[in-house]
Amino acid sequence: MRFILLDKVTELVPGEKISSVKNLSLAEEYLADHFPGFPVLPGVLILEAMVETSAMLVRVTNNFAQSMIVLSEARNVKYKSFVKPGYTMQVAMEAKSISQTSSSFTGTAFVDDQEIVSARIKLRHYNLSDGDQSMSAIDNRIIVEMKNRAQLVGAC
Repeated sequence: MRFILLDKVTELVPGEKISSVKNLSLAEEYLADHFPGFPVLPGVLILEAMVETSAMLVRVTNNFAQSMIVLSEARNVKYKSFVKPGYTMQVAMEAKSISQTSSSFTGTAFVDDQEIVSARIKLRHYNLSDGDQSMSAIDNRIIVEMKNRAQLVGAC
């Protein structure tokens, strides 16, 4: 992912739940095109913030065992409002299940007390080396980067 949409973890209970924040600045390059004269965070990036938040919980819960955590399913996604520059979006995700290879969550993104998006998501977790042993060095680099990112956002 080109954009990092998780600025800070505000609550984390391994295996159970996680909350994070994303501060939206007018300097974010995607706002120039979405939409001219009415800049708002694209809905797909709000969903990506929910995925990144959930993935951080998986990484911490599974002790950073997998390099790749990707969205496999999004259901009941309901968009209710916009996130504009200057707003702080909060994301609250609750784990329904977390295993070594998959996980499922329900959650919401909101600004102040106004719900912006709600969704149910499923993630798939794996290592690149599961299919090709020569990829283990890349797995290790990704895991180190994810551990560093977790420390920067306060997840560890």
